[in-house]
Amino acid sequence: MHPIKSESAVNTTEQMGVPGPWYDRLPHFKMGFKPSAGKELQSEYFVPVEHAYEAIIALESLQAFISPYLFISEIRTIKADDLWLSPQYRQTTVAFHFTWKQDSEAVMTLLPLIEEKLEPFHPRPHWGKLFTMSPKVLQYRYERLEDFKQLIQRYDPTGKFRNDFLAQNLYSTT
Repeated sequence: MHPIKSESAVNTTEQMGVPGPWYDRLPHFKMGFKPSAGKELQSEYFVPVEHAYEAIIALESLQAFISPYLFISEIRTIKADDLWLSPQYRQTTVAFHFTWKQDSEAVMTLLPLIEEKLEPFHPRPHWGKLFTMSPKVLQYRYERLEDFKQLIQRYDPTGKFRNDFLAQNLYSTT
């Protein structure tokens, strides 16, 4: 089955316990093919796993607002790691993934509501997906951010590999 009812399952990974290497089993879609519907927006938030139940209940309260704009959603757990800017830095997390319909205005209106509901659980957003969390809050969530900035200063003192996203989210004081 394809996660989106209107789509063919031809490009989805095999299901129902079919074994295989993790890189072929972890994604929902076969490599080299169109993922999902091909025209969507995504956001994802990570909270410590001990808050999973409360976070699910908090998000459920937004169901009526979220559903009209959602293709699919996924909840999964991810083991803790030691990567400084990882959402799983020293904490096992539960991830709340949203694959949105291509309605930027609606999605950007919903994200602050989702972030507000998750705030008591100190969410960390996925760096490569949509979020509206303020840089100040985002920076506070990463305890090794200053160490990361020192490392960047050492290896990229002129900021050659910086971009607007990093300037806004990691270096802004607003």
